[in-house]
Amino acid sequence: MKKVATLLVAGSAIAMAAPAAAQDNSPFTGPRVEVVGGYDVSKAGSSIDDDVNEDNDQSIEGVVYGVGLGYDFNAGGVVLGLEGELTDSTADVEFDNGDFEGFGLGDVNAGRDIYVGARVGVLAQPDLLIYAKGGYTNGRYNINSSFDGEEYAAKLDTDGYRLGAGVEYALDANTFAKVEYRYSNYSDAELDFEGDIADVDVGEIDTDRHQVMVGFGYRF
Repeated sequence: MKKVATLLVAGSAIAMAAPAAAQDNSPFTGPRVEVVGGYDVSKAGSSIDDDVNEDNDQSIEGVVYGVGLGYDFNAGGVVLGLEGELTDSTADVEFDNGDFEGFGLGDVNAGRDIYVGARVGVLAQPDLLIYAKGGYTNGRYNINSSFDGEEYAAKLDTDGYRLGAGVEYALDANTFAKVEYRYSNYSDAELDFEGDIADVDVGEIDTDRHQVMVGFGYRF
């Protein structure tokens, strides 16, 4: 988790360091903040996918929501940027007619997700940016369990990468809206317990995550 905090702080500091005066005539330059929301699905990766049982969809779906910040600058017609994001999700493992719809991590619900990365875009027109993005993501899944009638509190922290693409439209000089698709893959996990119980390195996992997002933001 120290790695996550360091990356997030570094990305935030860079995003907020440049003053508003650094903007040029492009609406896609300078620091920005935004709110995001959309559709979220986590599912079994290809290495653990259950191809035999077609009735097991091996996925959980829900609504993802959160906030983001970033800094963009125009590098001669190409827009480059750094960004960070913190989101949460309502996705939860369910029992459908007695069928456990698991996807390899047990009985869990999706928790907070931290993302730090970069993006590169081109102007399709002066007020429309088409971009691709990528970076590091740390997703948390909360374990749903109890013992002797008491909730058993533990969290599965997962590390991976994110790739995505989207379009951003400048509503005016300071506000913007965007639509984005992104794919994340988590390949390493650690089981974190509350209290004095030592954390456990779970090792390699294979979890895919697909999200379709919309966002609205303000550029300083």
